[in-house]
Amino acid sequence: MSAIPHAPTTSLRPGEVEAALLGDMPWGTHFCIFHETKEDMIDTFVPYFKAGLENKEFCLWVVPDSLKKEEALELLRKALPDFDHYLAQESIEVVAHDEWFFKQGTFDVPTVINRFSDKSREALSRGYAGLRVNKSSAWLYKEDPRQFTAFEKELDALITNERLIMLCSFSLRASGANEVLDAARTHQLTAARRNGAWEVIETAEIKRAVQEIKKLHRPLTPFPGFELLTARERMVLAETVRGASSKDAARTLGIGRRTIEFHRANIMQKLGVRTTVDLVRLVLGDGEPR
Repeated sequence: MSAIPHAPTTSLRPGEVEAALLGDMPWGTHFCIFHETKEDMIDTFVPYFKAGLENKEFCLWVVPDSLKKEEALELLRKALPDFDHYLAQESIEVVAHDEWFFKQGTFDVPTVINRFSDKSREALSRGYAGLRVNKSSAWLYKEDPRQFTAFEKELDALITNERLIMLCSFSLRASGANEVLDAARTHQLTAARRNGAWEVIETAEIKRAVQEIKKLHRPLTPFPGFELLTARERMVLAETVRGASSKDAARTLGIGRRTIEFHRANIMQKLGVRTTVDLVRLVLGDGEPR
């Protein structure tokens, strides 16, 4: 496949995608990357999992059907110097494609969604910051494009409400134009790794998401209702926007978890929002108080 058809792309400087897409992703991110070669695939999941392990996130790799589990383990072992240490700690789990998607012998969307949800809760219960996943559903697109779309939308709904980041991988050579475009429509971000270089499929949603990711690492700027908040509430809000849990925010600010939750409730009441998602959208300039 010589080019991504019908979708404008932008070449990025070396390291730019690794920083913006593979490392500093906020919770609730659901994105996909097309790779042209096995080397390109390795160049995507190595920094992705490395960032997660260093951030004390539980990592789950559902190995694509083109790889055997043993081969995947060997790839990680060669690419990540401390891989055996993390594996011994059970900080990363490598699962074969069929074992994850067809554990009961057939593929069932609710069952697989629940498995991701259960794994997310398990990660939190074990003290991890959240769950970082890499999987591929390219096989599902080839079998049933409609079910693929339904599955990815269900995943998107799950990820929005969890401390979860999910990277979906696709082979660029094995994908047609429709698959590329449908993947772009069902993910927040879509990029391609081709011959060692990065390209990002540009859509209005992707541009906005990248801008929001950059904002997460900047100090809060005034927004409608900003003046209503106390200094302490603004500090709690900053932690919330960065994706910190109540426990993490309490540790960072040196106050109790219940105090964090009390301030967060006051913030949402003052700003007239009902959910944390609406709160973040308001702060990042993508919403208005209700």
